[in-house]
Amino acid sequence: MAKPRVLVLRAPGTNCDQETAYAFELAGAEPVSLHVNQLIENSKLASKFQILCFPGGFSYGDDISAGRILATQIHTFLGDVLEMFKQEDRLALGICNGFQIMMRLGIFFDSDDATPQATLTWNQQGRFEDRWVHLKPASSKCVFLKGIEKCYYPMAHAEGRFLFRDDESKKHLIANDQIAIQYCSPDGLTDDAILPHPTNPNGAEMNVAGICDPSGRIFGLMPHPERHLFPTNHPQWTRRDVQPEHGEGLKLFQNAVAYFGE
Repeated sequence: MAKPRVLVLRAPGTNCDQETAYAFELAGAEPVSLHVNQLIENSKLASKFQILCFPGGFSYGDDISAGRILATQIHTFLGDVLEMFKQEDRLALGICNGFQIMMRLGIFFDSDDATPQATLTWNQQGRFEDRWVHLKPASSKCVFLKGIEKCYYPMAHAEGRFLFRDDESKKHLIANDQIAIQYCSPDGLTDDAILPHPTNPNGAEMNVAGICDPSGRIFGLMPHPERHLFPTNHPQWTRRDVQPEHGEGLKLFQNAVAYFGE
């Protein structure tokens, strides 16, 4: 099987591109990190890739608001690239700032809906939050979460609180199985009600940590799976009785690679 090629798109302020590229490489893919200006100069380069990834960081310093400048740049100059990954049998992943960018692009929602069905805004406590969180996949569609029952990833963000536009949008996303992953308790329990801090680290509605598009091929989440690739990445690795072979984040990237071998 040929290795799927991954386009890891970076911009000034992106700081997780190397770790994310390494995660894909470890999973068996062939990642290439490209500056957004390189892609704007030659957008045809995107056709050579099966996976598009928006990594974490603070693109353009998150001036104005998180991810807005890069999202505007992509919308203005790379709309055809975005549409290609949305319509064709390819995958797209956004992590933290990458998820914020994808939300601003509206890639998860109906293209004819002028107002997105959800948004990411400031954490309920009004400050940057950096901690490890327990997560539970909630969608049967999401390609990246196949076979994952629960996971433990670090998160680090100030604008990660997921809010639905209104009750109708909430019902629509639930009906489409687009609520992909939720914050949960250590024993894997979650709830439609907002879990208390720090179980839910930002006050997200329905404890949403990430969503996917209706096809399950396009996925974004606030926590960082690329920061838990090895057992020694776990904050309590010296106290664990049994060390697993891999960190819990690797499976997400392996699922993306396996999709093209099915």
